[in-house]
Amino acid sequence: MSSPSLQEEPKTGTGVTADLDLDWLSLEDDEEIRWASTPHKYSVVPALLVGIPLSLVLIGIPIVAASYLQYKNTNYVVTNKGLYSKRGILSRDVKQIGFEKVQNISYSQSAIGSSLGYGSVEVSTAGGSGVELRFRSIPDPASVQELIAREIDARKRDSADGDGDADDVLAEILVELRAIRSAVTDDGTGGDVETPIATGEDVGTDRTASETAREDR
Repeated sequence: MSSPSLQEEPKTGTGVTADLDLDWLSLEDDEEIRWASTPHKYSVVPALLVGIPLSLVLIGIPIVAASYLQYKNTNYVVTNKGLYSKRGILSRDVKQIGFEKVQNISYSQSAIGSSLGYGSVEVSTAGGSGVELRFRSIPDPASVQELIAREIDARKRDSADGDGDADDVLAEILVELRAIRSAVTDDGTGGDVETPIATGEDVGTDRTASETAREDR
């Protein structure tokens, strides 16, 4: 990734984004941050262009202030498990989407955003209605989209490997069960001893022979 905003761990002082405060972020034990950013600093330019002239009549001051506060209090995070978004000045609006739910990723740039180097990444989920999560006015949105796509592919490969390992274990168990069954069957067949059963006809024949022997005596 060529953009200075793309980093293994969040850093401050990039010159492109505001300082990051990730106290709101709660990660799992095996979850790692792949990228974190605020909106691009130049994303406040449109508000300045509108607000500064209007500041003469005091209308522009709230516009500029709101744009700056939104820039400072918005965070976007990509981990190895999902996407996070935090917005809000006085309150917090935190959204999280796991990679297993992501169905489509796209990015867009306006004419001003394209010239200043920022844009938005939009994420849609399976079963969702439209865009579920949007990273607004972030630096180099194409690279962020690529990063998210790679993380999703990596997670799918890990899941496929896990399923393959489970299938291998099941196959080994079945082989062992068949071997045990075969051994038990063989032992049962070899240990059987046929015992002759005397029939009524055989008993009668034996008695006649005994009586004949006594008469001869």
